[in-house]
Amino acid sequence: MERIEYPLTSSSTENSNTTDQASANPTRIDFLYLNEEEMVDAGVTDLAACVETMEETLILLADGDYRMAGASANSHGAQINFPDNPEHEGMPANGPDRRFMAMPAYLGGRFRNSGVKWYGSNADNRQNDLPRSIHLFILNDAVTGAPLSVMSANLLSAYRTGSVPGVGVKHLAVENAETVGIVGPGVMSRTILGAALTQRPSIKNVKIKGRSAGSTQRAADWIKENYPQLEDVRIVETEEEAIRDSDIVITGTSTSPDGPSGFPYLKKEYLKPGALLLMPAAARLDDEFVQSDDCRLVVDYTGLYEEWFNENGPDVTYERLLGIPGNRWWDMKEEGTLPADKLVNIGDIASGKAPGRQNDDEIFCYSIGGMPVEDVAWATDVYENALKKGIGTKLNLWDTPRLT
Repeated sequence: MERIEYPLTSSSTENSNTTDQASANPTRIDFLYLNEEEMVDAGVTDLAACVETMEETLILLADGDYRMAGASANSHGAQINFPDNPEHEGMPANGPDRRFMAMPAYLGGRFRNSGVKWYGSNADNRQNDLPRSIHLFILNDAVTGAPLSVMSANLLSAYRTGSVPGVGVKHLAVENAETVGIVGPGVMSRTILGAALTQRPSIKNVKIKGRSAGSTQRAADWIKENYPQLEDVRIVETEEEAIRDSDIVITGTSTSPDGPSGFPYLKKEYLKPGALLLMPAAARLDDEFVQSDDCRLVVDYTGLYEEWFNENGPDVTYERLLGIPGNRWWDMKEEGTLPADKLVNIGDIASGKAPGRQNDDEIFCYSIGGMPVEDVAWATDVYENALKKGIGTKLNLWDTPRLT
């Protein structure tokens, strides 16, 4: 297959085909294929740049310049699950993290592209040295619908996931943050730590609480190798040890033997004054603390939690959606035990429409659900980088469509 030698499209305008290409054959559609190594060459692992792109994305979300799935335009996506005991031969059975999911979105601003992340997930993959989820992303021209790029998306998803909490670190962490506590040191926590380091180079200590000794040691070794500027990376025995005296706390696991309901438990008495809690996965906070003036609540986008509530109904959202704290906060808002104005979009803080940190004693609790608009944004930047660098393989959809 021919290597791409020229820009296929210009996503900063209207993503129409280039003048030479269009004049030669206005119906021809080519798109760019990027494998994982080419994604790396195009900058997908650049956390500092990704944090800036996610900040733009979250501001556009708060301003309403986006669309996601569903009538409300706020749906996380569409998911296929399997029955516990399938009646039909060959149908997969339900299992840990076994699902297929499509996550479509449009994002405006300078991006003005659409796209969809499609992935299959199965925890048993790890027995074959495969990731739990295998991701593909398709980036589309938002005007014609033509594909711009098909790209390997595991790294795309992982690095945008880490960078959305990084926006919180930029605006909400104390300026001289030194210590990070991690509960659940998987891939997500590692990319969050990397994003945090781009915003707070003062970080020098990391405490890690994992599930098993072997995987936790491997995570600690990985962190030491990849972030040699850190002075102290150590494994601790309890969640309390990881949380206490930490300026930034990262929860990156969906289960815990220590917390109520099996979720990591961030008790108020564990929290250092001025702490920032980054919670892209399960976490349990006491309702009384959430309701108090001691706790400032920030979410990636309120519309996501409202849609999850509407899709799942009252009293079930938090438990069914892996314990993401923003779902519990939205449940409380709906039942009238939490004022709506206590939930603040990080995009409004980033744009200056809402106040950020006002003193070094405020405790910020930041819930992150993750949205496909983030994939569209980072995919657009990586795609444009690939065009500039001549990276990727040009594939042809058609010269002239058979059916019009």
